[in-house]
Amino acid sequence: MVIAAVAVVLFCGVGSAAILGWLPTSNATVPAQVSGLPPAPERAPKTAFNDAAQAPQQQSLAQQGQGQLPEQEARQAPCANCGVVESVRAIEHRPKGSGVGAVGGAVLGGLLGNQVGSGHGRQLATVAGAVGGAVAGNQIEGNMKTTHTWDVVVRMDNGTKRTFHNSQQPSWRSGDSVRVVNGQLRSMD
Repeated sequence: MVIAAVAVVLFCGVGSAAILGWLPTSNATVPAQVSGLPPAPERAPKTAFNDAAQAPQQQSLAQQGQGQLPEQEARQAPCANCGVVESVRAIEHRPKGSGVGAVGGAVLGGLLGNQVGSGHGRQLATVAGAVGGAVAGNQIEGNMKTTHTWDVVVRMDNGTKRTFHNSQQPSWRSGDSVRVVNGQLRSMD
């Protein structure tokens, strides 16, 4: 009988720890790489020979490109309201429990724990069931009342970052080109 009571206590303890997130998991969160940004260029160490060899090439390229600068600038004029989605992040808002779930879970857990063993083992199983049920009931109540919002971070063409808050899941993904119209994101297409 004591073994059954110990098993119930251990089962309730492990279950409560799993629900509360106290047990480690194998799920790793790896940050997503921003797809719109090119990788940083690798730079070779500078030497006097490299500098002397590159100077004439840079001068000739600068002379060739002088006639094309106004044309290129006109095509690449930055859009003040345009940018690229850098990240979309879901935010979970979990309210404090009202206690109804904890009380209901404690009653149910106590009733189930009372079905195990006899004597002191039954008392111990009842208490362990009530505690485990209260924790589980509180977690279930919190999960039922959880709401979500989403933050969309956009790197604007001028280099600044803007965050847009959404109450519904947005359709944007990292790397999408967007335009801001009246404070709302719109597709560039």
